[in-house]
Amino acid sequence: MADLTPLLAFRWSPRAFDPDAESTADEVAALLEAARWAPSAGNAQPWRFALGRRDDETFKRILVNLRKPDQRWAQRASALLLGAHLTGNAGHLYDLGQAVAHLTVQATALGLHVRQLVDLDRAGLVADLDLPAGVRPHVVVAVGQLGDPLSLPADLLASETGLRRRRPLAELLLA
Repeated sequence: MADLTPLLAFRWSPRAFDPDAESTADEVAALLEAARWAPSAGNAQPWRFALGRRDDETFKRILVNLRKPDQRWAQRASALLLGAHLTGNAGHLYDLGQAVAHLTVQATALGLHVRQLVDLDRAGLVADLDLPAGVRPHVVVAVGQLGDPLSLPADLLASETGLRRRRPLAELLLA
């Protein structure tokens, strides 16, 4: 494998979050700053975030709009961030992805973990969070400290503790 920065090599998307750990205000600010400084076409920065901290109203509103199987583990995250993009330009979704990627690398640098979810009730999020017109929900990012994988439901344990696999590079290159 090529010499990859540890921030990328050791990034991992767990489901087992520590239900007692809290993200500090400084950690959350650093995550959002990393997203803010992500590149975007024409420097449009067409992303918006809704931040829910565990047990606050925004967290609850985001959580209920996740699939039931995901709610089982996401409820233990320290924070849930809804990532949304402005409508009107197909490139805005790409730019949101850049912002979330930067946020993810910053989380790794801080010793935090994130897991991203795109199977959401988007209409429910728009209504429950009273999002402005032209703002489209796309991803929820669960953030927190790593928890005990044995605390997960049995059906999630194998995927949580199994070997991490990636497709070979040759499979990713188009001819």
